[in-house]
Amino acid sequence: MVFAKAGAIIEKWKGYKKGRLLPYLSNQKMNQWLKVIAVKANINTGRSLTTHAARHTFATTVALSNGASMELVQSMLGHKDIRTTAIYGKIVKKRQMSEMIKLKEAVEPSMEPK
Repeated sequence: MVFAKAGAIIEKWKGYKKGRLLPYLSNQKMNQWLKVIAVKANINTGRSLTTHAARHTFATTVALSNGASMELVQSMLGHKDIRTTAIYGKIVKKRQMSEMIKLKEAVEPSMEPK
């Protein structure tokens, strides 16, 4: 049943554009819709609401601050080089503190005299 629905959707858009299976919104169009949504939702961040801002927010606020590894974020964002991901990786204070606690717990037992 699920495959039948998927097949019907694919069939509906067959031949839409050469090389594309389904239609999609460009970044420009998506950014226009984000602005409309922000106005309707009465969201005023003082900054432009864009797909780039959404990626950055996801990478830093959602993923990294909740313990996702830099490598996982790299994979989700589709970056080939970890240095590209590091740009998104502003380590938030919460993550820094949890990493330091883990480090302290790992190091303390080895510092006890034998």
